[in-house]
Amino acid sequence: MGDETKGKSRGWVKILLVASLGLNLLVAGAVAGAFFSGGRWHPKGPPRLETMGGPLTRALSEEDRLAIGQKIRQAYRDGSFSRDRHGEQFEGLIADLKATPFDPQAVEARLERIQGMFRERLSLGQSLLIEQLVAMDDEERAAYADRLVERKERRHNRD
Repeated sequence: MGDETKGKSRGWVKILLVASLGLNLLVAGAVAGAFFSGGRWHPKGPPRLETMGGPLTRALSEEDRLAIGQKIRQAYRDGSFSRDRHGEQFEGLIADLKATPFDPQAVEARLERIQGMFRERLSLGQSLLIEQLVAMDDEERAAYADRLVERKERRHNRD
């Protein structure tokens, strides 16, 4: 009976692990989809700047957004970020999910690599935003802050 109980508990652990993995994949897929498409399909080039940084980038002046966008596009052209590399990781994830026997550690490692790629992109965006804010004078930064407050209030009033 001890072996039978042990087998049943292992079955529940597997079910919980698969459910947890499914939830993690759902979240990762939603983040990836939002990150890459901004709600729209962009077959070429990097995601649009305003969809990546949300209110922080939308509150920038058009000139500042264009400057940051240009730097992001240059990073893609320089090969700093590769859609192919990202695609390879997702293809690897699919292979990991289909592997028999299933190896949850391999899937976890793959998801960590994918998450690392997102962190790299977000880090670039943050660095470029900081660079742009440093280049602003006090008046421009205050106007930027005012636009952030305005956007926050508008969003709060919508909810």
